[in-house]
Formats: sequence, structure tokens, C-alpha cells
Amino acid sequence: MSRTASSTAQDFVPFATAALDFHRALNIPGGPLVSTRAELDSLHAHLVAVHGLLDAHAIRTGRLVPAEGEQLRAARTRIWQAAEHLHAAYHAAPRPDSGEVPEREACRAGLPEGAPELTICQRHQRTAHLVRRRTTPADLHAPFTGLVRR
Repeated sequence: MSRTASSTAQDFVPFATAALDFHRALNIPGGPLVSTRAELDSLHAHLVAVHGLLDAHAIRTGRLVPAEGEQLRAARTRIWQAAEHLHAAYHAAPRPDSGEVPEREACRAGLPEGAPELTICQRHQRTAHLVRRRTTPADLHAPFTGLVRR
């Protein structure tokens, strides 16, 4: 059994990367000065998808090449940490209807904002459940995840 994917398998990751680069080139220079909640939600969805992809690779690869699997698990943890920050940024971003910026206390209290805003929280909670099963609290709070081996 080969350790690498077959040459006939489609690799869509380069297309996703190109789409992000295209989005940045078109929307950031002339776009709003503040990230919108919709964009933060989309970025969060993207990171959660990357987290899932890295999780699948880490599990499969770790069985065959433990050192590579360890590095993929570290990357997965970093992506989750970035998703955590995006989730927090979403709740700190101005509301689209009023432009009001929520108070820090309201964000910390976890006050629900209702649908459709609740979608990001549901996605985040589903992924958090997976993270809790596959990652230790020490890994999540360490300043550096993964070991450097030479």
C-alpha cells in the first residue's frame, strides 16, 4: 500500500488557496477598514475545514510515520487556536444592523445573539468537541506545540 495519494485523486487545496489569494487581492485594498462579521464567519468556516483536513491527515499519517504525524497534530492545534481567535473577533466585531460594538463583558458572558449569528457558534462548538477528544489542555495552552527533532 502506497503512503501517498494516487495520481488520479483531485487535489482541491490549491484551488482553495488561490480563491483566498484572489479574495484578498480584490476585497482588502478597496474594502471596508474593519473586517465584517460575514467575512470573519467565512474565515472561521475555512479554518475549521482546514482543521478537519489536518486532523484526518494527522490520524492517518501518524500511524505510518509518527514523527510526521506529530508535526501535523501540532499544525492542527495551531489552526484551532487561530479559529478560537477568529470566533472571538467575530463577537467583538460591529453588529451589521446597528454598527454597535459589543461590550467586552457581553462577549465574555457568551450571550447568544440568535440566528443567523449563532451559526458560527454552533460550528465552533462542534469542532471544540472534536478538539477536546483529540487534544490535551496542555497542548492547547502551550506557547509552542510540537517537538523539533533533528
